[in-house]
Amino acid sequence: MRTELGKVDSLTRHRFYGTFERFGEKRGYRFMERTVLLKDIKDENGNLLTDHLWFNYTKGFSKINLQRGCVVEFFARVDTYEKGYFGYREDVYYPPCVDYKLSRPTKIKLVV
Repeated sequence: MRTELGKVDSLTRHRFYGTFERFGEKRGYRFMERTVLLKDIKDENGNLLTDHLWFNYTKGFSKINLQRGCVVEFFARVDTYEKGYFGYREDVYYPPCVDYKLSRPTKIKLVV
């Protein structure tokens, strides 16, 4: 659980930094959607908030030349989501819980 990320004010946008690791894919409604993995997400003071986060490959990410190891600066706001198993199988025990993410990243640019 991302407890440090949960301590950040969720009503306003904040500046964050992350190191690009790799691209990925997730299943969309009709086709596979491209995703971006950023690791070591830090706030503007350099405090480590979480070890990694996945983002959708939006227009902001496509405008910059992402290479493994480059540092990305962006603005986003903290949001909550539920994770866990929501099915009906009795042999799977992963109870739902609330976790934190960064949503709607904007002003994405390369730092290094």
